[in-house]
Amino acid sequence: MNIATPVEAKTPVLPDAQVVTSVKHWTDRLFSFRVTRPASLRFRSGEFVMIGLLKDDGKPLLRAYSIASPSWDEELEFYSIKVPDGPLTSRLQHLTVGDEIILRPKPVGTLVLDALLPGKRLYLVATGTGIAPFASLTRDPDIYERFDEVVLTHTCRTSDDLAYGADLMERVTSDPLIGEEAAKQLRYYPTTTQGPSAQQGRITDLMQSGVLFDDLGVPPLGPDDRVMICGSVGLNADMKAICETAGLAEGANSEPGGYVLEKAFVG
Repeated sequence: MNIATPVEAKTPVLPDAQVVTSVKHWTDRLFSFRVTRPASLRFRSGEFVMIGLLKDDGKPLLRAYSIASPSWDEELEFYSIKVPDGPLTSRLQHLTVGDEIILRPKPVGTLVLDALLPGKRLYLVATGTGIAPFASLTRDPDIYERFDEVVLTHTCRTSDDLAYGADLMERVTSDPLIGEEAAKQLRYYPTTTQGPSAQQGRITDLMQSGVLFDDLGVPPLGPDDRVMICGSVGLNADMKAICETAGLAEGANSEPGGYVLEKAFVG
């Protein structure tokens, strides 16, 4: 595990560029990094922006990345997988403090609280790096005002891949802004699909079998619950079916509903 020592950020040279202030490698496949935040950038927790690097021909190579830091943070955090032959991630994984990335400051996305109707319990369902927008949302005071209980599920291949989520929970519950509320209202449910852990299995299977709800001591998913989903195409499709079977309608910024899912993926 590598932690780059934060340094005082220099002024970016490239247009739309921000400077890397810290980098952390969680495993040989996963890393996170923080960059300076444009003074003019305003976003809602859960939204994503386009970030990237310049290619050899001088043209930008951009992909959608959820902002993992809350809307009040002075910097921006991103969480990424390392894809050896990925056009962008193969290069991003080698970032060091002081490097520059391109950031297009036009945040968008459906994983925002405004896209959901009021409810009692909110499920945040993530696989892999899909936890990133929920890292933002769970540190937003608004989520604890709108919902009595927030359940964050995080499914990865092995327990090592859950490190970011476990660290997030420590940060959230010790945060002076929302720590007290989170300690009472936020529940964390990690699972693995290929390695040993306290709970094994795909979150969709654990929902359909009722194991998740039994473990939490809550009723099965129903029309009064709310759900946010971020992960693979397969997870989106399976969770969409589960939500609609439970009587939930898909929401959007223009028409809030019972569940929302993110369709932008990192490549």
